[in-house]
Amino acid sequence: MAQVEVKDTTGKTVETAEVADSVFGIAPHTFAVHQVVRSQMAARRSGTHATKTRSMVSGGGRKPWRQKGTGRARQGTIRAPQWRGGGVVFGPSPRSYGFKVPNKVVKLAMRSALSAKTAEGVLHVVDSFGFDEPSTKQAAAVLANLGLEGRVTVIVEDADLNAVLSFRNIPKVRVITASEANTYDLVDNTAVLFTRPALSWLEGVLA
Repeated sequence: MAQVEVKDTTGKTVETAEVADSVFGIAPHTFAVHQVVRSQMAARRSGTHATKTRSMVSGGGRKPWRQKGTGRARQGTIRAPQWRGGGVVFGPSPRSYGFKVPNKVVKLAMRSALSAKTAEGVLHVVDSFGFDEPSTKQAAAVLANLGLEGRVTVIVEDADLNAVLSFRNIPKVRVITASEANTYDLVDNTAVLFTRPALSWLEGVLA
């Protein structure tokens, strides 16, 4: 089984934990990661773009001139697409860009991301943060003690509200709970920091 070092908030190693090879030791499946990240990014698009068709623009309630005898092309309304101020042909309409990815692929992508982070040595684990109350200053000190800089994803157990409130105001730090963990947040960073309970919970879900 793969092994990860578990540290305390001062950066000192307190134990070495064994983790499942099926979650933290597989060969990363880059296509699965790419597909899931694309799906997540597509789902975030608002898709609210819209144009008005000829039935939506105002005006043009009567025929601009009679059908025959004027020498001009027949016209039924001045709001037809070829007229200035007319409707738009084949313009965008509100839609969802999201597409579904099978659950097996989603889990494979997360296992691939965790395995890649473990292999790169940028997956870090602390036993717990132990914040008695929200404190951004203490949270920043923990990151400094662990030597973490740049974009960091912090993953805590669902019940650790103090940790969420402590890390959320630090620039370039994204804090989520274990149940919110997803492929995009696992790969879009320079390091991932887990608490031991959050790591165990996610391992149980993905194993």
